[in-house]
Amino acid sequence: MPVNSPPTPRAGTARTLSRLLPFVRSAVPRIVLGMVSALLAGLVALGLPLVLQALVDGPLSSGDGAQVWPAAIIVLVLGVLEAALILARRFFVLTPGTHVEAAMRTTLYAKLQDLPVSFHDKWQSGQLLSRAMSDLGLIRRWLAFGVVLLVVNFVMIAVGAVVLFFWNWVLALIFLVCSVPLWIYGYVFEQKYSVVARRSQDQQGDLATAVEESVHGIRVLKAFGRGKYSLEKFTRQADELRGTELDKARAIASIWLWLLLVPDVAFALCLGAGVWLVAQDQMTSGALVAFFATATVLRFPIESIGFLLSMTFDTRTAVDRLFEVLDEPNPIVDPERPQTIREPEGRLSFEGVHFRYPDTHVSSPDLVDGVDLVLEPGETMALVGLTGSGKTTLTALTTRLYDVTGGSIKLDGVDIRNLTREELRRRVAMAFEDATLFSASVRQNVLLGRPELAGPSAEGDRVLAEALDIAQAEFVAELPDGENTMVGEEGLSLSGGQRQRLALARAVAANPAVLVLDDPLSALDVDTEARVEAALRRVLATTTALIVAHRPSTVQLADRVALLQDGRVTAVGTHSELLATNEHYRYVISSLEPDNPREVER
Repeated sequence: MPVNSPPTPRAGTARTLSRLLPFVRSAVPRIVLGMVSALLAGLVALGLPLVLQALVDGPLSSGDGAQVWPAAIIVLVLGVLEAALILARRFFVLTPGTHVEAAMRTTLYAKLQDLPVSFHDKWQSGQLLSRAMSDLGLIRRWLAFGVVLLVVNFVMIAVGAVVLFFWNWVLALIFLVCSVPLWIYGYVFEQKYSVVARRSQDQQGDLATAVEESVHGIRVLKAFGRGKYSLEKFTRQADELRGTELDKARAIASIWLWLLLVPDVAFALCLGAGVWLVAQDQMTSGALVAFFATATVLRFPIESIGFLLSMTFDTRTAVDRLFEVLDEPNPIVDPERPQTIREPEGRLSFEGVHFRYPDTHVSSPDLVDGVDLVLEPGETMALVGLTGSGKTTLTALTTRLYDVTGGSIKLDGVDIRNLTREELRRRVAMAFEDATLFSASVRQNVLLGRPELAGPSAEGDRVLAEALDIAQAEFVAELPDGENTMVGEEGLSLSGGQRQRLALARAVAANPAVLVLDDPLSALDVDTEARVEAALRRVLATTTALIVAHRPSTVQLADRVALLQDGRVTAVGTHSELLATNEHYRYVISSLEPDNPREVER
């Protein structure tokens, strides 16, 4: 979750859980049938004391053994019926719970895909993972088990209390008065447990983040010999979670103490009072047996209240955590009345563009501070500037990974905010310096922007071969299964240069009107880079391109160069013109990584 995020006020348990209704609505009929089955099973169990009373006051008192068998058969039938109803309860509730969980997980994933990059910049991946897995699993178990038994057990306690008064009002009053402390402590328990439950689930998310970071950064940790440090940090977090879990266990143990002690005290008092009532002929022995049989049936519903309440409060916390993500506003949305570009030419213009991150101090200048820049159709523009000048941020604005905070960016005369995100990102493709690949085949990674060609087809083969050729990714043919070779998680089974070439091929295969390249060749050696640049000129001849350059050779690809300084474009011209007229440009060029000394001199 966001670091140092302010705590949000908590709604009541019922109100919070009611937010699940849109997901649960289709499953409500089966859940209700499960409740009815469980309730009927409980009522059947409450019918057994009637048989026991008749048995004790009848055949057992008179000594007529022949009448015992009918009573035993009735008890057997009732027992089988109760078991069948419990089986029906499980049948009704298990399947819809899994469907609801799947629907919530799909909704959460869709929301995560829709939220802007700024959201993912603030949230830890482990926190999101714990919500998608453990929290949704807890909600499913509560829907299939917790809420059913909670409702049924409360009804059973109410019905059972009436039955107890039917047997003897004095004993029933003693039993109910003894249960009052349970309800008082249940309220106190909710206040204590909800806080520690939330802390536990947040700490589980932090621990998941630590595991994920250490796995992804295993090469760095091993290279610097920091495995022990990482283990110590993980151990501290695990110990904090262990302490929180112990706090949870203590809270649960305290309510179990009351749940076990109070019924035993009530049983003891009722037994003493019952024996006295029988001795005074105010109650029959059969009625006393039936009373205790009814109280025994009610014991599980009473004792399970603690477990079910703790499960319910855990679920409330899980629902809170789920809706923290689902309620997150998305400032980057499609327009209500989107425009479209029927015949894209690729003219990209920045008009008074400003950008600052939302959490930037008000006294700080904008990261992009009034950029005016025009790329004509088919033109290649290189962005050059010192570190922190705003180059990468400016490229991210072109596909609305972030939205401008002032001014506008237009594609073929249309403000990109008036295009749907799908159309914009179909017209503008990006290749990043940090090339990320997915756990899929090489073909699926390269054709990610052309899903209609991902399957076997002649057109797909042609586009794939052309994109790999431009990216000089001939190494693909040497992989075990060629283009069908599965790439490991994040492409870490490949070298940095191989990942960058596949990422470049992916951008080229998308066939965009505008190609945005954020230093996509930084991991390549000089010879490979030269071959890629030579092949890339074929694409750039007909495609508008905006390239962040960190090498002089990359600058040579451009028709014009834009110099960024403190978030502003301070000069635009050809490489030769800027070398001759702009001192800061000469300083920046001399600061770039030299791939060939002669490149710097030109």
